[in-house]
Amino acid sequence: MAHMCRQITGSLASCAGWVGLIVATATNDWVRTCDYTVATCVRMDELGSRGLWAECVISPSLYHCQALNQILTLPAYIQTSRALMICASLLGLPGMLLVLMSMPCVRLPNDTSAIKQRRARVGGVFFIIMAICGIISTVWFPVGAHQSDGLMSFGFSLYAGWVGAALCLLGGSMILCCHSTDPGTPRRENSFYYSRQGSTAMPLDPPANHAKSARV
Repeated sequence: MAHMCRQITGSLASCAGWVGLIVATATNDWVRTCDYTVATCVRMDELGSRGLWAECVISPSLYHCQALNQILTLPAYIQTSRALMICASLLGLPGMLLVLMSMPCVRLPNDTSAIKQRRARVGGVFFIIMAICGIISTVWFPVGAHQSDGLMSFGFSLYAGWVGAALCLLGGSMILCCHSTDPGTPRRENSFYYSRQGSTAMPLDPPANHAKSARV
């Protein structure tokens, strides 16, 4: 029961983290850039918002975004963050499917506890890889933006990426820590049978090869 609770909790945390990484990848409010205070930048229409896919200008009456389509001329931190966040978002689907198929309530043909445990471990590794990709992207991107344009504050997309990476790391670790034991088949030397004539339990006779080895 405790094993199932840990696995379900880890799966829910990983799923929530996956959603957070997708939100961070799809939105463009990663960092806010400005050379002055917030009020001055808004009045001068210089408050900028930068994400993986676009640069936006924020003002009281205007919210204009320009897509970052020049792939070859983009800084390295933007291209690397894009690739890592896309990989993290794509790995969530097979990771979630593997974890769901390893649940005790899901039964597939020729399923054993060893196969389910292997599926859960692979899914947990996927979620940990997602967390590593998210952490690298959400740390490298603001550092690169600060070095190039002057970072003023973090946007909600960056917070979503941090929370998503933390939840994926927590959920993946919980899934990997769930160790289910396979009871297997009872060993012959520990087996007993009940006699029809009496109610006493008698041990089974040892196999012939065991007797021969004992004589030697």
